[in-house]
Amino acid sequence: MSLQAASEARKERLIALKRRKDGHSTDSNGEFRFRVRNYDPETKTIAKHKNMDEEQDTVEKAVEGVAEMIITEDEERRNQQLDIFNIAPKRPNWDLKRDLEKKLGKMERSYQEAIHTLIRKRLAAQNGTPDDLSARIRAQERELEDEKSSDEDEE
Repeated sequence: MSLQAASEARKERLIALKRRKDGHSTDSNGEFRFRVRNYDPETKTIAKHKNMDEEQDTVEKAVEGVAEMIITEDEERRNQQLDIFNIAPKRPNWDLKRDLEKKLGKMERSYQEAIHTLIRKRLAAQNGTPDDLSARIRAQERELEDEKSSDEDEE
């Protein structure tokens, strides 16, 4: 492609761009056609200012009635679900059991120890042996003294 041909092609492109910018357009066969911006050929009236809000599809327009519809559905659902029997728990003391399980778990060990000591005391009372450690030591000391005294008496 020569410089002359490139400059001619560029000139043609610039002229077409200028015409398009001015509002003229060309058809496929090269004829100029006016772009209709303010004239409505269907109603044959001049439309000076179009309202841009009417033409544009916005999210607000798409969801315009959705919020009210959701609110009404929610109110209907609440009215249907509002029943005294559904409000009350099935077992009236389930929350008490839940809260007390933690505390009872801690107390279980001491409870078992207390039971064991009571059983030991009862068994000791039945056998006639004292359950206190100091009482046991004194009992042993007495037995030892009795044995010594009986040994001395025998000699």
